[in-house]
Amino acid sequence: MKRLSILLIALLFFGTELKAANQTIDELLDGFHSAAANSNFEDYFSRFSSNGYFLGTDAAERWSVEKFKHYARPAFSAGRGWRYLVLSRNIESVSGLEVVWFDEILTNARLGKCRGTGVVVKENGNWKIAHYSLTLLIPNDIAVSVGTQSMQADALAAPLL
Repeated sequence: MKRLSILLIALLFFGTELKAANQTIDELLDGFHSAAANSNFEDYFSRFSSNGYFLGTDAAERWSVEKFKHYARPAFSAGRGWRYLVLSRNIESVSGLEVVWFDEILTNARLGKCRGTGVVVKENGNWKIAHYSLTLLIPNDIAVSVGTQSMQADALAAPLL
């Protein structure tokens, strides 16, 4: 009976800790999107871990935070950040709560529905985005058409042999 009580207390504590972590991570990600929408360069990039990466919608867009800053600075300086509205989000974790991963469905005025996925880690006691990947969500009914257009664009961009 004593072991069962200890187990129940541990599970209750872990559940409370997980709920608090999820709320903090929701705030981190909501702030991330808000900072982008408001072209707040410092706030946006402060949410990444020191060795974070951002993967954009183009195959060539795999940037370290430093490279991503170089790409984003002109847009943010001109007040042209990007706005993604969160429609839904799932947060999962491993034991110990030192690593969390998430996926979210977003909407954007120009791109439509997108999916953001990522990994959040604790860095110096604060949750930070270590990896964020943005992809377009393509309905199955038009996937072949979009795939064909993508392959045509890739062929045009490929160097001539």
